[in-house]
Formats: sequence, structure tokens, C-alpha cells
Amino acid sequence: QVQLVESGGGLVQPGGSLRLSCAASGRIFSILAMGWHRQAPGKQRELVATITTGGNTNYANSVKGRFTISRDNAKNTVYLQMNSLKPTDTAVYYCNVVAIEYGSSYDAYWGQGTQVTVSS
Repeated sequence: QVQLVESGGGLVQPGGSLRLSCAASGRIFSILAMGWHRQAPGKQRELVATITTGGNTNYANSVKGRFTISRDNAKNTVYLQMNSLKPTDTAVYYCNVVAIEYGSSYDAYWGQGTQVTVSS
């Protein structure tokens, strides 16, 4: 089983910045893609950003130019640098990893979520 541990959420004022981290561990043979989703109260979970092993990135239109996703393949860790935060970015942020365990096929794994609150 792949475990994901997230960190870096918190309370920040509008216009501020936060950096989320998500470290994957377990019997990992390969990680195919890593990403972040978020879910605001009363809303469906939505994609924020993804990054492939080769470094190709994809962003939701609402965060383009403000958020940057990156990964450290040696550490099996993905980061989300969030700048110019808005109250509408308030949500629980979930790390998502598509990985192959030794002796198994690929599967998708989710972190426990970390709260990001943007408020003055």
C-alpha cells in the first residue's frame, strides 16, 4: 500500500502564499503522475494541478499563473507553491498519486487532505 503524507496547509491572508508538500512512501516501483485536488464546502472535488514523471504540468484555469506544481522524483514528493491566494482558494487540498507497487498494477492513491483557509 502506498501512503501519502501531506503538510503545509494553514490560514493565510488574501494575497499571501503557502507551500504544500506530499510525500509518498511504501513499496513503490514507479510513480506515473502526481497532483493536487481541492474540495471547498458544498462543492465537488476539483483538479488543481498535475505533473508527470517527465515534468509535464497541467493547471486548472482558476490557478494558472498563481500556483506552481513541482516534484522531487528522488524523494517521491510533490509540492504546490500557491501565491496570490484568494478567499476562493479556501478548501481542503488533497494529494493524488498514480503509482505502481512492486508485484502489482498501477492504482490511484489519495492523501488525508490539508486545510487551506484564505481570510483576512
